[in-house]
Amino acid sequence: MPHVPKDFRYSLGAKIDRSLIEVAELLFVASYLPPQQKIPYLQKANTRLDLAKFFLQILWDVGGLDVKKYILLSEKLNEIGRELGGWINGLASKSKPPAK
Repeated sequence: MPHVPKDFRYSLGAKIDRSLIEVAELLFVASYLPPQQKIPYLQKANTRLDLAKFFLQILWDVGGLDVKKYILLSEKLNEIGRELGGWINGLASKSKPPAK
């Protein structure tokens, strides 16, 4: 994260980077799996995304990120979270047996 001060770049910044890279990897793998096998990967990606949001908030709380950058990044991560949640819910609704 180039916009993060050096004090936080190799701690919180690195954690955020690693979490987001893992989200991308999990989404990539899930995109190639059959529908019934996607959900665990998407759920793990969702957890990692939440972790990245958590670390981003801590970074902002300790003054490592200004308000404008925090808001911009938070909005983008929230949008990814909504899309990911929709993907998970769509797959979950398709895999449920019909109600009797």
